Amino acid sequence: MRLALHWQILIALALAAVAGALSGTEGTLLGVRLYAVYDFLGTLFLNALKMLIVPLILSSIITGMANMGESGALGRLGGKTLLYYVTTSLLAILLGLFLVNLTQPGIVDGEPAREALGLTAELDPELQAKVEGQDMGAVAEIFLRLVPPNIVEAAAEGQMLGLIFFGLLFGFFMTRLRAPLKETLSRFWSAVFEVMMMITDWVMRFAPVGVFGLVAKVVASTGYSAIAPLAVFFFTALAALALHLFVTIPLLLRLVAGVNPLDMFRAMAPALLTAFSTSSSSATLPLTMECVEKNAGVSNRVSSFVLPLGATVNMDGTALYECVAALFIAQAYGLELGFAEQFLVVFVALLTSIGVAGIPAASLVAITIILAAMGLPAEAVGLILAVDRVLDMARTSVNVFSDASGAVIIARLEGERPFSRRPQD
Repeated sequence: MRLALHWQILIALALAAVAGALSGTEGTLLGVRLYAVYDFLGTLFLNALKMLIVPLILSSIITGMANMGESGALGRLGGKTLLYYVTTSLLAILLGLFLVNLTQPGIVDGEPAREALGLTAELDPELQAKVEGQDMGAVAEIFLRLVPPNIVEAAAEGQMLGLIFFGLLFGFFMTRLRAPLKETLSRFWSAVFEVMMMITDWVMRFAPVGVFGLVAKVVASTGYSAIAPLAVFFFTALAALALHLFVTIPLLLRLVAGVNPLDMFRAMAPALLTAFSTSSSSATLPLTMECVEKNAGVSNRVSSFVLPLGATVNMDGTALYECVAALFIAQAYGLELGFAEQFLVVFVALLTSIGVAGIPAASLVAITIILAAMGLPAEAVGLILAVDRVLDMARTSVNVFSDASGAVIIARLEGERPFSRRPQD
């Protein structure tokens, strides 16, 4: 009997951990460098997933908008979606803030860990005032990307915010066309969406092979000791992510949607394992949509609107990680932050998480914005690079589970009954 996809992925993860550790970066087999094989398999699978993103996002959003029909329904669904995104991201940030203040990973034996960590840059007391305008400009740039001057160029460069905004506009005004034209476009985009889901099913058959390549490459290059110098920071961030994943979001599922969290974890297992191995919520989007619709029983009307939007703007794990990383670096430099400064961290983390693309390590860019707002050198980001890959995998899983849970919760608020019936056509 054929194993379920998530079991295949788990086996691939275990084999990758062993193979990567044994081969390292220089191991060969029959004259072929194994590290190059890992890189090829992982890159090929990730490229196949990314190939699906643009047509899948456009077709799913446009189809979802068309299925919503009246603008009243659109406004109601959109409002609930945004409220969920802001609420969960804020809860994640506050959780990370609490834990990093509790454990203080940047303090060693009562002293800042600056020298032990090799931080040599001097703090400029006027730096915070100098970069305030740049920080706000960086935040404003996030919203400017909502309206790209060239939608084709935006698609080619993978600017998801612009694509989503264009898809929303296209789908909304498509519902205002005369019946014959509206039906023609609706059938076209529905057909495109169905084809993209079929291609997704085919690509995901090769997920175990791709996951093996991605994970084996990481283990071969970093080994198991890369996180030792930053162990406290690593486990603080990991604990915060775990609490949000296994406590905060399940409580929302139980209290708001009346859903058993264990059912949700079982339904999302393939997507969560894929997110963990690829570190890309956007690349995992096709599988996330499939799990939410087929396993959780959420209608395409809700999932096609909530999930593509969430893959770009709902980054709970990323926002939490940005907060923990920024406070850790501040502690290491000996910078004491009061309530006002920590509120600034929360606010900037919330805004920057909205514009972080769902690709590996993209949050490092957002962290530099937070560091600048706090008056810290941007080069301090180099501190966390040693453990960022593993934490990137963990926070991506949190992002994906939050998106999927949001779809279930919003579907319940819209009168649907997830896990009790088949998804609507």
